Amino acid sequence: MTEITDTRRYGLTHLDYLESEAIFIIREIVAENENPGMLFSGGKDSIVMLHLAAKAFAPGPIPFPVVHIDTGHNFDEVLEFRDRRVSELGVRLIVGSVPEAIEAGLVREDPSGSRNRIQTPVLLKTAEDHGLSALMGGARRDEEKARAKERVFSFRDDFGQWDPKNQRPELWALYNGRIHPGESIRCFPLSNWTELDIWHYIAREGIEVPAIYYAAEREVFLRNGMYFAVNQHCRPKEGEEVFTKTVRYRTVGDATLTAAVPSDARTVEAVIDEIAATRITERGATRGDDKVSEAAMEDRKKEGYF
Repeated sequence: MTEITDTRRYGLTHLDYLESEAIFIIREIVAENENPGMLFSGGKDSIVMLHLAAKAFAPGPIPFPVVHIDTGHNFDEVLEFRDRRVSELGVRLIVGSVPEAIEAGLVREDPSGSRNRIQTPVLLKTAEDHGLSALMGGARRDEEKARAKERVFSFRDDFGQWDPKNQRPELWALYNGRIHPGESIRCFPLSNWTELDIWHYIAREGIEVPAIYYAAEREVFLRNGMYFAVNQHCRPKEGEEVFTKTVRYRTVGDATLTAAVPSDARTVEAVIDEIAATRITERGATRGDDKVSEAAMEDRKKEGYF
């Protein structure tokens, strides 16, 4: 009898492994929780996460709603993309409105005009109103020190708060989703991804992202060493000179707090080359809200922020 030797090698690439892990986590949170939801803002991380969710349940529909906490200070390009993508997938969109919460007296706007901190009570109320026992988010551990501490399944008490000293073990990718009434889980399928992984995956899958992520000439001004684009939500103060510069956004959030970076990267490939050479995270380079203190993000997460 002739022995047949198969010399082919089977294995997963780095991106294949990350994709498989994320899909497993998304399926696990749906299997373990009665009423999950997924945060979707139209930013690159949530776009990738929603793409993974579509893969996880194909050919069926995504079996949960997507949630956006709208500060009223969003970039127009991102909101347009959010609505179009949700429509394409036929997913139910739940919007928690910070402006409506301000009008109703639920929260009070900061004198600085920033609405970043007051997103937290709006997020908690939106989850409570819709009975969402678990929320998936696109946070990654490489973004910020507080996020590096957090588990994939992050337990929140009945006040929506996070205790970094009281987290559940996750040995052998076994996730404990057990909760009591009033408690909830935050889940992070992209925990082990990096910004570079996200862009490599966008390139491989041919995923569309808002044009704001690519370099273009924009009117900007300097504030605290960062380039802020002039828009309806962000205007220069006295003494801040407006000039034209070729910039792009590495992350998108509150337009009053999110800065652009100098860049000539107008394609996915150019963005990948640029990120591979940088040594500062996108939040460190572009988010004014994280410069309040070293523990700014951790303080907000303890209060219930994502």
